[in-house]
Amino acid sequence: MNEPWPGWVHPDVVGSYQSLGIHEPYRHQIQAAELAHSGQHVVIATGTASGKSLAYQLPALDAIHRSELRVLADPGKIHDDGAVTLYLSPTKALAADQLAAIRALKLPTVRAETYDGDTDPASRRWIRDHANFILANPDMLHFGILPNHTWWARFFRRLRYVIVDEAHSYRGVFGSHVANLMRRLRRICAYYGADSSFPEPVFIAASATASEPGVSFGRLIGAPVREVSEDCSPHGSTTVAFWEPALTEVKGENDAKQRRTAVAETADILANLVSSRVRTIAFIKSRRGAESIASITKRLLDEVDPSLPGRVAAYRSGYLPEERRALEQALRSGELLGVSSTSALELGIDISGLDAVLIAGWPGTRASLFQQIGRAGRAGQDAIAAFVASDDPLDTYLVNHPEAVFDVSVEATVFDPGNPYVLGPHLCAAAAELPIGHAELSLFGPSAEGLLDRLVDQGYLRKRPAGWFWTHPESAAGMVNLRADGGGPVSIVDAETGSLLGTMDSPQTHYQAHTGAIYVHQGESYLVEELNEADHCVMVRRVNPDFYTTARDVTQIEVLETSRSAQWGDITVHFGDVKVTTQVVSFQRKALISNEILGEEPLDLGARDLFTKAVWFVVENRSLHAAGLVEAQFPGALHAAEHAAIGLLPLVASSDRWDIGGVSTALHADTGVPTIFVYDGHPGGAGFAERGFEKAKTWLTATKDAIKACECEAGCPSCVQSPKCGNKNNPLDKAAAITLLDVLLRDAS
Repeated sequence: MNEPWPGWVHPDVVGSYQSLGIHEPYRHQIQAAELAHSGQHVVIATGTASGKSLAYQLPALDAIHRSELRVLADPGKIHDDGAVTLYLSPTKALAADQLAAIRALKLPTVRAETYDGDTDPASRRWIRDHANFILANPDMLHFGILPNHTWWARFFRRLRYVIVDEAHSYRGVFGSHVANLMRRLRRICAYYGADSSFPEPVFIAASATASEPGVSFGRLIGAPVREVSEDCSPHGSTTVAFWEPALTEVKGENDAKQRRTAVAETADILANLVSSRVRTIAFIKSRRGAESIASITKRLLDEVDPSLPGRVAAYRSGYLPEERRALEQALRSGELLGVSSTSALELGIDISGLDAVLIAGWPGTRASLFQQIGRAGRAGQDAIAAFVASDDPLDTYLVNHPEAVFDVSVEATVFDPGNPYVLGPHLCAAAAELPIGHAELSLFGPSAEGLLDRLVDQGYLRKRPAGWFWTHPESAAGMVNLRADGGGPVSIVDAETGSLLGTMDSPQTHYQAHTGAIYVHQGESYLVEELNEADHCVMVRRVNPDFYTTARDVTQIEVLETSRSAQWGDITVHFGDVKVTTQVVSFQRKALISNEILGEEPLDLGARDLFTKAVWFVVENRSLHAAGLVEAQFPGALHAAEHAAIGLLPLVASSDRWDIGGVSTALHADTGVPTIFVYDGHPGGAGFAERGFEKAKTWLTATKDAIKACECEAGCPSCVQSPKCGNKNNPLDKAAAITLLDVLLRDAS
């Protein structure tokens, strides 16, 4: 359904869009643009390739164009009321793509520029003083713009619109950081807005379809938001296949059957599609998975047509900027026929003409699944997509219950701006930007005042009658790590050449960059020779192995405080604060294709303490006895149910199984009875465990169904085995786990 151009849009702006073949916008584009033009914060949450960009570009470009025309009409006058726009995206690639789209309109009044870590320092001052449409990311806003807001005073006085693209990607701890960053931005805007034509800019968000997008974006920016979610754009049909690799005999600890890996299966399908000249993108969550799919696909293609391996590549975060730009251009031009990618290419980069999408393993949320599926057929043509199930309980559940994907609404975006481990450093950063007054406390939530006083006691801030002040010479911005939970990035360095290969978040190193680990970059494998935690450096050397490595850990958990509880007959469900102590103790080498365990070696790494949130289920011995279980079965039943529950939590919370952890015990020190814990793997929590508490009945019902649906006899990675279990997946009792879950759910409400 189309709508005429609104009367308030300048004819020059309309003409620019018409020159690109856009003669009548869709209704949802105009609805969102009208709300923003009238001064209301708005989120447009419609499908992939539905033209969300036009919805936020239209009011922003119109305001810029009209203000620039006033300057041209009276060049002798000093104009300080012209409109400018700040665009924020989670990735540099998406900002670069938007820059190209804006420049394609060829509006001479619009001076659009990117401002990020790749921007030439010599160009930054010109951009700050002269650009009127600045494209940045949260990192640059945090480190480069807000701490130096006095340099940006003229920009903030004229700031009319703030565009937040791909808003659904701000979830978990990253979302909690960005939510506080948005509050700091609004605070600075209000400071400069007191003497400007725009007291507060209008925030416009573009999001994938999500549950209650207005509520979610309102929580992100801390203000009421209107939403537009009815998609009025035409779409070609997409045929979606759900594919589960077959069980195969594998030599392992128990000589049990295992599924062929999603990596190997996806590489096979990708090779077949590329050899048929079908332009395809394969998504997988892990960096290593993206590299492995590309590597295996190239090897398969080389046997068919030696000209084809060069037309396949991997794409992921951690690459150097010039590598990413070259890959994006090759994909747009059609030079690449196949690409395996992490979610870095899930976002709205304009890559049209793709014919097929492969998704190796559940991407984490239904919203991400639909975003990835939508990458095919973006020019309106029909397309195909295939979800290839990995060895994971959630994947097993979904391939047997497709209605859980297509017949329910997408998830709400989960994040917690009040997480003290996140909010505390942001309060320090805010106080360094401007002293925090008592009237501003409500902006940061009900826990802000107590946290500020704690920061005073710890020596970070000083309290005066006017508010809280940062009094240290160093930058407070350095206390905040937006995209990780402590330790900062670690450099991956080639020991032979000394060149920087990429980076990795510090918390990942014990699992992925320990001595003996295999690190993959651009299809090349490297052996980790040294993890130097003191210097934040990992030394690696080129190798060519036929295996990969996985780390194993042991975990203990202590209840600190119970916040919420629910009684299900004899079962008690709790949510609260816990202390988790984890130590990576060994790693296994596994065959690349078959997953066969080739060997295991111990590691000498220190234990790490994590203070976080958890949901836990407490069951009395008598309840299990009444269900026919004997005490010898308790550990295996609890352990298997815990593994499967961790795998199924993403069904109700927008988490990844690597965002969460679990512990189960037949006799826990704090409860005195059999207990299952599932916790957030981030300091202070990320909101996932709390969502598990709220949706516990749905979550555990799906967990039981997933175990029952798996056709293995005694338990496998598709149901109750875990890839990161420190106890070598022992003991596990699949049948007893089903009985245990029946007991837990008997009186669930």
